[in-house]
Amino acid sequence: MTPGKTAAQAGHAFLGAFLLCAEKPRLAHYHKDLPQSPGTKVCLRVRNLDQPLSAEHAARSAGLSTFRVVDSGCKNFFGGQPVITALGIGPATKAELQHITKKLKLL
Repeated sequence: MTPGKTAAQAGHAFLGAFLLCAEKPRLAHYHKDLPQSPGTKVCLRVRNLDQPLSAEHAARSAGLSTFRVVDSGCKNFFGGQPVITALGIGPATKAELQHITKKLKLL
């Protein structure tokens, strides 16, 4: 993906997971330092489709909000086929995510 496409997919993932988070105390804690600190976001890369699917399962098992981004199959990307491009998890603390994302590398 181009850098712009990657950024857009990450934005979809963050916003989707954030909006689906039903835990009001977790959201309030995430927002406590706004506007000085908008919270930390981390973008990681995967080697294959198994890694984001495994992370999604682990995050859901831990009670965290997740949002899977599936590109609609735009002709300019992925040969026009729908494909998973990003996974949003959270809001969550580093401690909550470490066991889920420890094998993934920074983007």
